[in-house]
Amino acid sequence: MIHLARHGQTAYNAEGRFQGHLPVPLDDKGREQARALAARVADVELRSLVCSPLARARETADIVAERIGLPPEEDARFAETDTGDWTGRSFAEVEAEDPEGFRRFQVSDPTFRYPGGESFGEQSDRVQRGLDDLRAQPERLPALVVCHRGVMRLALTHARGEGLSAIDVPNAALVELPG
Repeated sequence: MIHLARHGQTAYNAEGRFQGHLPVPLDDKGREQARALAARVADVELRSLVCSPLARARETADIVAERIGLPPEEDARFAETDTGDWTGRSFAEVEAEDPEGFRRFQVSDPTFRYPGGESFGEQSDRVQRGLDDLRAQPERLPALVVCHRGVMRLALTHARGEGLSAIDVPNAALVELPG
């Protein structure tokens, strides 16, 4: 069994900015969300805690770890999409400059690639490799992976067969991954 959790809110989430691989920390609301997530996770049987190495996910995982007593293990395969040239920019700015690219991002076009960055397909492949490796180590299951919206949406799309755009993952969401 693998559980997925999204990091708490950051200022970039609140502002509608592409974070990509930037080291954006949680904001005060995000830390509060992470503490609430930790309280929910305390009631879940877990043998391991894995997290993206990006600051917002690691900070969330550290808050969870303090509550449940498992050390976070970083795995870069669970990092957010590399948003390339859009990193740090606002959604509004990108939409004004590249309306067609932004539309493809919004509808989660599976062939979409961030300019200068990663495609959803490439990210999906690395996320699935990470999940497959975790599943191949039953002694580590059940596990919690603290990660990002994009990672969770791709993992859930693969597991459920739903369209990517049909899946919404709010900050500090906790889901059980089917299969």
